[in-house]
Amino acid sequence: MTMEVLETPPVGGKLRFAGMILGLTLAAVQTAGADGIDPEADKILRSMSAYLGGLSNLSVSADVDTEVIDLEGQKLQFSSSATMVAARPNKLYVRRQGVVADLELKFDGETLTVLEKDHNAYHQTKVSDTIDDVLDAVRNELGLDAPAAELFYADAYPSLSDGINDSLYLGTTFVNGVECHHLAFRENEWDWQIWVSAGDEPLPMKYIITTKWLTGAPQHSVRFRDWNTKPQIAENQFAFSAPDGAERLESVSVDELGELVFGEKKQ
Repeated sequence: MTMEVLETPPVGGKLRFAGMILGLTLAAVQTAGADGIDPEADKILRSMSAYLGGLSNLSVSADVDTEVIDLEGQKLQFSSSATMVAARPNKLYVRRQGVVADLELKFDGETLTVLEKDHNAYHQTKVSDTIDDVLDAVRNELGLDAPAAELFYADAYPSLSDGINDSLYLGTTFVNGVECHHLAFRENEWDWQIWVSAGDEPLPMKYIITTKWLTGAPQHSVRFRDWNTKPQIAENQFAFSAPDGAERLESVSVDELGELVFGEKKQ
């Protein structure tokens, strides 16, 4: 198949499209404050954080894509799926089906349990109190990949806004048929974008983080779906009961993709 290249695009073609994009970008830059922080982007980010933090119960599913640059410089994308159910302040359930692991995480207010379903093995650790503490433990103590976990703190705004150098409000567009505000942020090591649904329920619908300090600038993207801000939660949703024959692990470690690797078995 051949493609004809027009040296001079007609009106309504490439030149007009490029002009529209350039105009949109310049307009967005001009609305930013002196410190590079766009007031509209900041307002929507605050609104989303307050709304999410104010929900007593919620459930959501997501499709996650993680890019990796291999030793030969090829960019590879690995996909996974996740489901989360939360009851504030201290109940959490997460199911993560990833590249090499099928994980189920439960927190009943006292004990965090991570079950690797394919190998029927689990690890438990005590966590002090809240969902915030659980998310910190999952990332910092266990080292597990927790896509977009920072969005679900009781107040997500401080962690999201920390380190922002520049931001842009890029107007509205549609994600999965939902009208969304498109926000873009720049930090020293990362650029990130988030699409927040317009209207009375400012929910994140899409979230992309670009790692600038790695060659090839790999991206981590999360596309949210099936939001429910008033879910009916089963009584045993957060309680853990070890499956028949399950092995209890003394410790866990993770690979470069944040997937579970087995540690020493408990006797």
